[in-house]
Amino acid sequence: MLDRRLERLERELMLVARCSVLTPRDRKGQGTAAQEGGEPPEPAAAAEARTEPCTPTRLDRSGYLLLSRLDAEGAMSIGQLADALQLDVSTVNRQTGALLRAGLVERIPDPDGGLARKLRVTAQGADRMAAERTCRQTDLSRLLESWPPEDVARLEDVLTRFNREVERQEGRAWPREPGEAGRPPE
Repeated sequence: MLDRRLERLERELMLVARCSVLTPRDRKGQGTAAQEGGEPPEPAAAAEARTEPCTPTRLDRSGYLLLSRLDAEGAMSIGQLADALQLDVSTVNRQTGALLRAGLVERIPDPDGGLARKLRVTAQGADRMAAERTCRQTDLSRLLESWPPEDVARLEDVLTRFNREVERQEGRAWPREPGEAGRPPE
């Protein structure tokens, strides 16, 4: 029955959203490293399994998402970011404020001559985002190491197709590299 299938699908998508491999978060009341400026707490086994590239200060979900969008699209105003991410301007203002204080983004005059100031990723922000992306990819690799390559490819294709359909219906495409996996939206 389709209703039961949709119920299971919704549950699985909710579980993906809580996955710590994709969204590191604070544990037992301890703030994330991006909030406190220190190293995130980890279980001993996970800490031992980490390679050198995955020991930087981790970015929280909102920081990583904002930096990724600015990296993909270039300088954007708070309003443009809020629209792109379907968030309230005050929420984006608070989240970008943390990135500004950490030196990961900077305010610049609008390159197109507009009145609004825009945000752009700094060199430090690009480095932190690249390190976070490496950590996440390393964690995913570890998680999927027993999967056959064709299953990993199938998962990528289905998730890309799903995300492109969401973007098509919402009228908000996420900037992608030319030739990126998945079919273009129709």
